[in-house]
Amino acid sequence: LAGKPLILHVVEKVSGLVDEHVVVVSSEAQRESFSKLLPENRVVVDSTGKQSPLVGALSGFQHVSGEYALLLPCDVPFVSRDVVSLLLEICGGRAAVIPRWTNGYIEPLQAVYAVEPAIQAAEEALGEGKLDMRSMIEKLRGVRYVSTLVLRQLDPQLLTFFNVNTPLDLKRAESLIHARGKNRGKNRNIRR
Repeated sequence: LAGKPLILHVVEKVSGLVDEHVVVVSSEAQRESFSKLLPENRVVVDSTGKQSPLVGALSGFQHVSGEYALLLPCDVPFVSRDVVSLLLEICGGRAAVIPRWTNGYIEPLQAVYAVEPAIQAAEEALGEGKLDMRSMIEKLRGVRYVSTLVLRQLDPQLLTFFNVNTPLDLKRAESLIHARGKNRGKNRNIRR
């Protein structure tokens, strides 16, 4: 996207907001590739080989050193620093802080988790044969949900949740970046 891998967009957006970056991949070949791309970040291989967001999250939680972890997917190039900052700011004393849409849908892959309770809940869910994030979240006590109505004040279009999963998504993302570039150029010509 715009000449660089999607994951670089994400890592660059959260740089300075978190103390460490742990990137979870599904194979040793990916680890080698991503380690070259992200030399200052820890890249770990998913321990179980089962590909699911919950397994990836658990692998990440097991490799962070902090009390809390910001969980993000690698395909959200417009992740909002303001949204992430808010989630990090209000996580104290909570097992998790998770965005929730007005229809009840949650965004568990763009959330903050207390590491130890999340590891325990993820292991319990996986032990029951469940691979979805919701199964882990149901086992956490003290989850704070943040409405997207609140988050819209920080990110009016809620592009923070825009995933690039298809060629059409990639084309839309390129258009958004191009439009932002044009708008920045216009703002520079304004006299103050």
